Amino acid sequence: MVVRGIGEEIDLEIGPGDDDPSFPSTTLVGVTTHEPAAPEEQEDHKQLILSSHSPGEGQPQLVKAPQGKRKKKVVKKWREEWADTYKWAYVDVHEGTPRVFCSVCREYGRKHRRNPYGNEGSRNMQMSALEEHNNSLLHKEALRLQMASKDKGVPIIERPVYVKALMSKSASSILELVLRRDPHEVEFIQCVQEVVHSLEPVLVKNTQYIHILERLLEPERAIIFRVPWVDDRGETHVNRGFRVQFSQALGPCRGGLRFHPSMTLSIAKFLGFEQALKNALSPYKLGGAGGGSDFDPKGKSEAEIMRFCQSFMDELYKYLGPDQDLPAEDLGVGPREMGYLFGQYKRLTGHFQGSFTGPKIFWSGYSLRTEATGYGLVFFARLILAEMNKELKGLRCIVSGAGKIAMHVLEKLLSCGAIPITISDEDITARVWLEGNACYAKHSKGYLLDEDGFDYVKISLLRDIKVQQRSLRDYVKSNPRAKYFEDAKPWSEQCDIAFPCASQNEIDQPDAIALVNSGCRLLIEGSNMPCTSQAIDILRKSKVLVAPAKAASAGGVAVGELELSNECNLMQWSAEDFEAKLQDMMKQTYERSLKAASEYGYLKDNPEALVHGGNICAFLNLAHAMIDQGCV
Repeated sequence: MVVRGIGEEIDLEIGPGDDDPSFPSTTLVGVTTHEPAAPEEQEDHKQLILSSHSPGEGQPQLVKAPQGKRKKKVVKKWREEWADTYKWAYVDVHEGTPRVFCSVCREYGRKHRRNPYGNEGSRNMQMSALEEHNNSLLHKEALRLQMASKDKGVPIIERPVYVKALMSKSASSILELVLRRDPHEVEFIQCVQEVVHSLEPVLVKNTQYIHILERLLEPERAIIFRVPWVDDRGETHVNRGFRVQFSQALGPCRGGLRFHPSMTLSIAKFLGFEQALKNALSPYKLGGAGGGSDFDPKGKSEAEIMRFCQSFMDELYKYLGPDQDLPAEDLGVGPREMGYLFGQYKRLTGHFQGSFTGPKIFWSGYSLRTEATGYGLVFFARLILAEMNKELKGLRCIVSGAGKIAMHVLEKLLSCGAIPITISDEDITARVWLEGNACYAKHSKGYLLDEDGFDYVKISLLRDIKVQQRSLRDYVKSNPRAKYFEDAKPWSEQCDIAFPCASQNEIDQPDAIALVNSGCRLLIEGSNMPCTSQAIDILRKSKVLVAPAKAASAGGVAVGELELSNECNLMQWSAEDFEAKLQDMMKQTYERSLKAASEYGYLKDNPEALVHGGNICAFLNLAHAMIDQGCV
């Protein structure tokens, strides 16, 4: 079988399909277009030949599909009309049958292959079906890529957009609007798609929310700016800064800043949109924002990080303020970075307006925000297990990531009697000066497995390793029974609960299958959108209950707001008071999510109930405020 790759033209439609039994066992038929082809294109419009090589023979042989009955005239006419729709496709074998696949979504089916009405029908019906397909966004994107390939060569699509089927026409139209506006923002499209999927029953029940959702999906403002800075050798560098403020309908924006080389506008928008929903779901109603830079603080000196943060704030301060937007910590941004950012913000504004959410309260005490996020994840897991008449004690838990949230998850799991056995490394970048030039040595990421489980002494050792920016493989030197796996993920280890706390899309389809096979029955999202859409499908079909980050990590949002509230002084709280308050916040979030899910037909025992309920509850809180405030 010769598989046609991206860029090769195919003027053939291959059947039969699973959705239409009216054309069983169709043979492969070549189609000739009516328009004259250019001399250099004539070769591409020849009859499709699927060739195979026999052992010891170099000549291709024609392979035909099994013969079957078919309506020759109608099929021929139908195929001629649809031939031009497949200038951007490829042929592959699915369950022993050759199929024509769309190069964009990597799937075949009704809308891509034959009349959506289920049979050949009349000519008018066929033409309306053809028009529907030609107007679909996937087909338009395919045509765009085809035209681009003629001028600039075939573009490389590393991560094609995975589009799920939606039941309602209104939900599909909203998703198509996002695809039309931002076709290359893969992370943002993925995030929106999951939310729209949850909101389908809401949109069907009240069509007024359709326009509200369309407005919500467009951020109030998106700021992109350059960040020039000078390193210790006097060389100038330029990075890109982002801040996306999605909604202030419920209050001033709160949201993290992320410093990481992978940072893009798509990720900034996805983080901002997720934060807007997370804040709307929390007990304290706030707006949502996200942002950061593609600057990598790893391997940089203190002076370089300070100069970068000051240059970053020189532009961003215009859009910040206690009544507008206050940033918080995220990946690559800790108390050190937040301190430099706040110092420059105070210098530029000329007055002290309190702290940003994260580092210290008025620089006179430590923030409880990061503990609240990690502890809240464990408390949320306990709430779910209580509904199943189970407890955390004795359960094997795998954790990814090695940041503040992951460490606090380990700590609280241990205090609850659970057995945390893994933690994963991030890329470690160390800068070394050789003959006056800066060299960056990168260590590959992997994960650490300790079958005996981590205890408080081991967790203290892990903290020291991370503070010194060393690899987790150094842990094995002190604990020889542990194992470090290079360039691997922990999802294949036997476990009861998984806590992904690293970054978005860290669990893909093979990882999800490994999780299911490892015995995992509960996944608590510590990072925003840790699973790809394909992974989520696998987990749901396997009845793995997923607790979404919007609800499970809401503890950090609530405590971060309390830190800035004049009505509450967390410095006077004891550890018991803090944990009691946090557990109450998580219980409120859990109950609100389940209540919203049940009101729209998602039962408590449904693995998707928490995901859909959290999205519905957060959206309705935002929608009511947006309706009251008018079209602004």
